Amino acid sequence: MKKLGILLLSSLLVACASSDEIEVNSAEEAYLEGYHAFEKTDYERAAKAFDLVEQNYPFSEWADKSQVMMAYSQYKQNKYSDALMTLDRFIQLHPGNKNTPYALYLKGLCYFEQMADSSREQEMTANADATFKELIARYPSSVYYNDAKAKLVMIQNHLAGQEMEIGRYYQKREDFTAAMNRFQAVLINYPESNQVPEAYYRLAACYQALGMLEPADKITATLTEKFPDSPWTKRAQKLTE
Repeated sequence: MKKLGILLLSSLLVACASSDEIEVNSAEEAYLEGYHAFEKTDYERAAKAFDLVEQNYPFSEWADKSQVMMAYSQYKQNKYSDALMTLDRFIQLHPGNKNTPYALYLKGLCYFEQMADSSREQEMTANADATFKELIARYPSSVYYNDAKAKLVMIQNHLAGQEMEIGRYYQKREDFTAAMNRFQAVLINYPESNQVPEAYYRLAACYQALGMLEPADKITATLTEKFPDSPWTKRAQKLTE
């Protein structure tokens, strides 16, 4: 009876293993297998099927699409490193392919999804920034252009936020020169970010703390002109009262 149970269990395991195997006889069949698995949100099986196309039918008409879909399947599993490797390979091999704009967009998303909070290293944020900028520069008519532009605004806010956090740290320690360098960097490098009003205010506050009242007044005037309704403007005006 015990042996019978072991045999049944072994048979079940074999059946489960074989059901995970993908047997196809053509590139189209492998691609469709992957596509149907993707529709069912079985992204792991989809990636395997798409990989079969690339490995076994690299010169078929389905190979290029399969490579992009494999990256998308990896992205949906949060396997960003795998997706990035797949996308980089595709972009390098097919710079003029009709799917290259999407590959660049998906590459940007892989970095974008890994952006850390502003207190941590920003390598992924910088990579996302560079990738979306490349997409916009190379494919200004792409359907992904508008979303890439929107993502860039969020990225700029993110990077500016890190500069502000470091600047506030130096300001609190009364290292005003180091703080001012950070606040000025926000104004120069991220002029469209949502951190600009605060950067003006803190820059004015640093100048005033150093006894440099004239530049503090000029910065407050600029802040008032550009952002008259900002709460940072009101705070800056109180500095000179």
